[in-house]
Amino acid sequence: MKRMKCLISAGPTREWLDPVRFISNPSSGKMGYALAKAAASRDMDVHLVSGPTDILPLKGIKISYVETALEMNAEMNRSFEESELIIMAAAVCDHRPLIQRKQKQKKKDAVSSIELIENPDVLKGMGKRKSSSQVLVGFAAETENHLANAREKIFEKNLDWILVNDVSSKSSGFQSDFNKVTILSKSGDVFEFDLLEKDSLAMKILDIIEP
Repeated sequence: MKRMKCLISAGPTREWLDPVRFISNPSSGKMGYALAKAAASRDMDVHLVSGPTDILPLKGIKISYVETALEMNAEMNRSFEESELIIMAAAVCDHRPLIQRKQKQKKKDAVSSIELIENPDVLKGMGKRKSSSQVLVGFAAETENHLANAREKIFEKNLDWILVNDVSSKSSGFQSDFNKVTILSKSGDVFEFDLLEKDSLAMKILDIIEP
């Protein structure tokens, strides 16, 4: 039988100011990697697109490494059309510096502000191209109004599912081995999970969202 093709993103992106400084976020990539392992254990054909992480490569899984949001966008779109299940777990920077300096900026030349430009919304772009045979899943890392913000994103980005987690909590989310999520569907279904190890949570997530 044909194996289901699953495309997953993980980790942060880095937007470089100069050769030694960048804008980023605390994403560790652990949730995305856990989902990739869980999908592979179900005999899916997994392609993991990973931002910079400290996680060792996963055996038997195709991994493409990227750094910037533009690179993440290009790599996800390269495999999007052939994928049946797409999970956007990466924390992509919303903006990048207008100017990336080729040399390290000296302290005496430091500026008081940095002009930023908007990065492409990778998930929204895929939502515009999604076919009826594809399942598109997003993540919403929130600090307030979690469910309201997530419901808005489902329709704004044409998602089938969205996973919401509170990144203000020190016990879950970014950097932690644990996560606590609420899963919402486009049709209004709601599934809540208490604090779980990310590997265990990944299996439960796939139980719900797998086509």
